[in-house]
Amino acid sequence: MRRPAGRDTMRQHPPLVMSNRLATETSPYLRQHADNPVDWHPWGAEALRLAHEADKPILLSIGYSACHWCHVMAHESFEDPEVAAEMNRHYINIKVDREERPDLDQIYQTAHAMLTQRSGGWPLTLFLMPDGTPFFGGTYFPKRARHGMAGFLDLLPRVAEAYRDKREEIGRQNAALLDALARTLPAPAGAQELKRSPLDAAVREFAQIFDDVHGGIGQAPKFPHPYELSFCLRRHALDGGELGLSITRLTLVKMAEGGIYDQLGGGFCRYSVDPYWSIPHFEKMLYDNAALIALYSDAWLVTRQPLFERTARGIAGWVMREMQSPEGGYYSSLDADSEHEEGKYYVWTPDEVRGLLTADEYAVVEPHYGLDGAPNFEGATAEGGAGAPQRGDATPERDAGASNARSPASSSRADPPAGAPRPTLRGARWHLRVMKPLEVVARRLDLPLAECAARLESARGKLLAARELRIHPGRDDKVLTSWNAMMVRGLARAARAFGEDAWLASARRALEFIRATLWRGGRLQATYKDGVAHLNAYLDDHAFLLDALLELMQCEFREDDLRFARDLAELLLERFEDRAAGGFFFVSHDHEKLIHRAKPGHDNATPAGNGIAAFALQRLGHLIGEARYLEAAERALKLFYPQLERQPGACVSLATALDEHLVPPQTVVLRGPAGAMAGWQRALAARYRPDALVVTLPAGQAGLPPVLDKAAPAGGVNAWVCRGVTCLPAIGDLADLERTLSAGRHPA
Repeated sequence: MRRPAGRDTMRQHPPLVMSNRLATETSPYLRQHADNPVDWHPWGAEALRLAHEADKPILLSIGYSACHWCHVMAHESFEDPEVAAEMNRHYINIKVDREERPDLDQIYQTAHAMLTQRSGGWPLTLFLMPDGTPFFGGTYFPKRARHGMAGFLDLLPRVAEAYRDKREEIGRQNAALLDALARTLPAPAGAQELKRSPLDAAVREFAQIFDDVHGGIGQAPKFPHPYELSFCLRRHALDGGELGLSITRLTLVKMAEGGIYDQLGGGFCRYSVDPYWSIPHFEKMLYDNAALIALYSDAWLVTRQPLFERTARGIAGWVMREMQSPEGGYYSSLDADSEHEEGKYYVWTPDEVRGLLTADEYAVVEPHYGLDGAPNFEGATAEGGAGAPQRGDATPERDAGASNARSPASSSRADPPAGAPRPTLRGARWHLRVMKPLEVVARRLDLPLAECAARLESARGKLLAARELRIHPGRDDKVLTSWNAMMVRGLARAARAFGEDAWLASARRALEFIRATLWRGGRLQATYKDGVAHLNAYLDDHAFLLDALLELMQCEFREDDLRFARDLAELLLERFEDRAAGGFFFVSHDHEKLIHRAKPGHDNATPAGNGIAAFALQRLGHLIGEARYLEAAERALKLFYPQLERQPGACVSLATALDEHLVPPQTVVLRGPAGAMAGWQRALAARYRPDALVVTLPAGQAGLPPVLDKAAPAGGVNAWVCRGVTCLPAIGDLADLERTLSAGRHPA
């Protein structure tokens, strides 16, 4: 099969004489702009020095390679010689990939919100003083004024004039901004009693904004919110009651049947623009799918719903087929666009589908995917050259975390304002989603359900093969440590639930890649591409990787993994913890000095590093008996507890760590011959026990810390169950162990 264009890198351009400094960067997003007429610089000392020496303001543009509106602004402005000339005349221009530099993105998104009193997004466009302090900004700007938005070409000289003529006013504003940024750090709360009330409040909060018809937390645009749903499922398992399960189950069903899920190739897109999960924003992110494969696996363990298993298998297939590099690491994302049109790769006409299938196959596919109904996707070309389904052309990309769960901010792409140019219709299309369940189709056709399922599976294979021949969306092929760690954890979790050795092998390949290329001399690097690993790793890289190792050790225990986990835990304490106030900074103590040093506690599209660090340190501390890790986690929880009380739904990663601080996890150590323990391990993995940590240690395993070095029986298997510092006597019968673990959170 031929390899379609556009697969390996994002938005390839013909070779040109490079006019700026981005061609040698590791970020595909920066490379997209390497042949712009803009004199771009990457973020670094050279660009900041030039701004000081030339006494010019900095134009900072932050985006990422799968961002639709970043592409639109690039086409309209950054590729335009007239706009580039103004940028080069007045500014030192800096391009930043928010995925490689989340430290910068966090700071400047927060600063943008303070300056404008509006939510941010991508592309983020800020004007900075030479010291890096922003004084004006926005998100997407069109080249010319429209829809009430200032034109970028008009704005450039005006902001430069303000920089020259209003230094004193800007100086006062900058001082106030820096003071406001400093006040975003959580204040030490002193003696703080930790209670479980935020755990109950979080579920109530989600229930208030739950869509009990179509599923989902909040209204359109709808994001999956996998961490909030995982928290709800955990509360159901540990506390009983149906509310958490109802929220999770309905949402996962509607998502899996919707267009946000790729019905042919597997994997989820980033969000749905409508309340029905029908039409997504088509970019696919590694981190979303990492969280969702773990969530669908856990939900399957609870419900045994076949749809959840099929969905988890679809995610695993997509990740291993399209997102794992030959070296082992996982790529970052797939673009929303192909051939400059959003969604073009994914949509169909009934005639296209009919021409690829047999009549029997089409008889099932047509009603199942709604091809017998009205089209749900209108392919259109709007100003800027981007196709979108009934959407406008002036909304930046945003992430929706729990912090904005009541009114999720995102790229909603609502209809354009009055007077805006309407798109030119280029033909109706259908984006595949389940419209009639297969059981209904089988009854209508008077066929056995198994026969319909076989026809559907055959049809899906043919349609996927045909789609592979299309021009693919671009793929951002950099490897990010934090997102890889999330996928290692997700695939390992799913492998344990379904007993899939191939998934575990994929996760282990990615871990070995990280260890071989991104772990250098006891230091972790944040990103890798084309043989280059660089950038000082962040809190998320360390915390997510520690969490992934704990999941891998439950699949198969390796001494090297435990050693690596301890190294990461030590680095968290040495290089990130604020020993005076508690909690962990996002960047290490020896990181480049920026205008602010964040200590985030809110979850966003990915969980808060402080929450995952506290959770993973506690688990490792209990596993190996290391009190320092438990104490560091407790200091973080006490620091963020007032925030947890105020906004529990915005901090579910911290809430989960709080849960395991109040009631430590059940640590289960199995000892015995490897073959004899395999059945025990499979049996324990077949139940959803979110508060259990199970490690299987074959007889003769050396190098164990004393707390794990239990005596192995001569022939059978022994299990030791501990909760905190309290351990039960050895259990030599699997049924007794199951009863003990199922007895509740406080076994006798």
